[in-house]
Amino acid sequence: MCCPACQTVAEAIDQGGLNQYYQYRTNKAAKAEAASQQFQVYDEPALQDTFVKTQSNGDKTALLLLENIHCAACIWLIEQHLQQFPAVKQAAVNFTQHQLQLCWDANIMPLSELMAALQQIGYPPLPFHPNQQQNLMAKQRHKMVRQLAVAGIGAMQVMMYAVALYAGALQGIAEQHQWFLRWVSFIVATPVVFYAAKPFFQTAWRDIRIRQLSMDVPIALAIGGAYSASSWAMLTNSGEVYFDSVCMFTFFLLLGRFVEFNTRQRAHLSSSRLNQLLPDQVTILSKGKEAVIPLTLLKPADIILVKPGATIPADGTILAGQTTINEAALTGEFLPEPRQAGDQVIAGSINVDQPVQVQVTHTGLDTQLACIEQLLNQAQQDKPPIALLANKVAHYFVASVLVIATLVFFSWWWLAPEDALWVTLSVLVVTCPCALSLATPTALTAATYALQQQGFLITKGHLLEGLTTISHIVFDKTGTLTTGQFSLTQMVPIAAIKTDQAMALAAALEIHSEHPIAKAFPASSAYQAVDITNTPGQGISGTIDGTDYRMGIASYAWPTEKVTPPSSHGHWLLLADDQQPIAWFEVNDSLREEVIDTVTALQRHGFKLSLLTGDRSAQASITAQALTIHNLKQGASPEDKLAYIKALQDQGDKVLMVGDGVNDAPVLAAADVSVAMGSATDLAKTHADGILLNGKLATLLTALTKAQKTRQIIRGNLIWSLTYNVVALPLAALGMIPPWAAAIGMTSSSLVVVLNALRLNAQQVNQAQPDTTAKFTWNSQQPHQNTTGV
Repeated sequence: MCCPACQTVAEAIDQGGLNQYYQYRTNKAAKAEAASQQFQVYDEPALQDTFVKTQSNGDKTALLLLENIHCAACIWLIEQHLQQFPAVKQAAVNFTQHQLQLCWDANIMPLSELMAALQQIGYPPLPFHPNQQQNLMAKQRHKMVRQLAVAGIGAMQVMMYAVALYAGALQGIAEQHQWFLRWVSFIVATPVVFYAAKPFFQTAWRDIRIRQLSMDVPIALAIGGAYSASSWAMLTNSGEVYFDSVCMFTFFLLLGRFVEFNTRQRAHLSSSRLNQLLPDQVTILSKGKEAVIPLTLLKPADIILVKPGATIPADGTILAGQTTINEAALTGEFLPEPRQAGDQVIAGSINVDQPVQVQVTHTGLDTQLACIEQLLNQAQQDKPPIALLANKVAHYFVASVLVIATLVFFSWWWLAPEDALWVTLSVLVVTCPCALSLATPTALTAATYALQQQGFLITKGHLLEGLTTISHIVFDKTGTLTTGQFSLTQMVPIAAIKTDQAMALAAALEIHSEHPIAKAFPASSAYQAVDITNTPGQGISGTIDGTDYRMGIASYAWPTEKVTPPSSHGHWLLLADDQQPIAWFEVNDSLREEVIDTVTALQRHGFKLSLLTGDRSAQASITAQALTIHNLKQGASPEDKLAYIKALQDQGDKVLMVGDGVNDAPVLAAADVSVAMGSATDLAKTHADGILLNGKLATLLTALTKAQKTRQIIRGNLIWSLTYNVVALPLAALGMIPPWAAAIGMTSSSLVVVLNALRLNAQQVNQAQPDTTAKFTWNSQQPHQNTTGV
């Protein structure tokens, strides 16, 4: 061992039973320094707030940036080493971004020990910050530019010598001149092969070692074979040299990958811009004085001043002032919304008109903005079945190409030995399995970010594919078809109690509820409720000053006997204690502005619709009648809703559930595809596959249209890829395509796929009104009257 650090790393790998690392690694890691870096500082809560998020079950998730990652074996070693610790729940490494997403139980082991464990095996961790990731991306891009420059200069120089050799072959050339030009070509081509083409050889060797086949395997064989054969011909002064072909198709391949890298990074950066929306500094108000502090020092309960044109740095509540807020970057809604004292504002939105004072409620990773980014990243890591199928097809395609290339080589060796090599090189290079691999993920990525810009957030990778199969859409009522902004219209006392006292008792309970109805009651109360129990679809209970109270539907609040509300219209809630009913409260909701047009458009295009709600009042049937939805199931408990969805699926329907994302969690999980409204109380708690961030159902039509367009583009990309390969492969096998032209063909095939997928970003759908002319051709059913229920 060269130093104690190397010995420590080797002992950690050996003691952990991870010796396979040495079998799979393709690059030798840099020598680890014998550092005594201390990570205890990262156990401080104030510092963890910037890169650690606490889950609802108490587990913590950290995003770390790792150094010294070289290949797939590094990823395998890191994940396996961390998963040996009982505290670690999940460890996932993103190779391209050098990120580690670590989920662990902080009660068992502190973060500092896990970070020290990473350094022990040679991968020093740092808390992730977007600027650090951008630096790594910039380094990768600069490296690609250097390799592309070497290949480009080499290709131009070697082509100059090749022209002289080709002319000499036709008109005659002195042997010493031919020998000199070949040697100069060899010298120029060598750095192209060993530096510019190095990524192809590294990836190919890694894949062969772990018994995987990727597109780089035939490319490496082609480059290595052509260079080796040309070097042999030069040394033995026999046969032809192909240094010009080696340099040219290395250059064209690198050029294609460079364009693809820039294109995909541009799409990726559209999501990473979310965390760049926030300012670096904020103006805080303390004892009537203004002070500018770094954003990282901001904490809940702080009061900040947001001036006109400034970005709101954290989630909060307006304390003083009246203004308009632009949330376009988050919801896709470009029209500013008025806000006044008491209204909520979210990080990343822009204050348009007047200065306001905001009391901070959530900062850092706890903001809505951070939740959106986390869900977006989660969707990108989730591979839908169609993407897995495309990768599997590409894997077998590479194996087929290698077999075909072998057959072509021996066939030409028997027919015309002098042409066998370059024809085989053309076969290896002209085929493009990368187009097959890019066909699906590129389109899905483009569609995901296009929809995010229009206010629809995809949180699960299978959503776009699933939307194309939907035949039945089930809506929740409150907060979905209606605005969810309830107002208290009247209170009818039953017991001998003062109106103010009854209202205060009700408010003390509703303060603890996340249901939209709770917002109709005062946000504060003179009473304090404890031992709170929320029963979805029923109501809420708690203890106030030693007395048990219940509030909700009549059968829940007072199960002893049947009580009738003062009117058959409206939505009535009953407040009762353990002795008697106390008071009735009537709350009302209103339909969303665009919901009638949206529902009409969905019905016209053949979707079956249902209204599934826990509301037992006449308001549910009134809503269904207003929207001409004939499938109505009201007064449904969570179990009833789940049974309803499964009954539809048993009938052969593919079900899309649209709900509030929190109270409908079991139903959302059971549906084939689920969408939550953006007004969901906590985005981090949602179980939905997608979220309507702008809260507009018209955007659901946009998503359905985009899903169909995405499927068409994926299908078009796959057809193009297969057609190209089916046509190009025989031509190359017949000797009609030289190696340099084969490289251009392969690169062009990949670029066509990428550029075709990026058309999804150019598809602009009018969000102001539902697209009632959209053609949902995947649903062949005619419009239904929906006169039968389940």
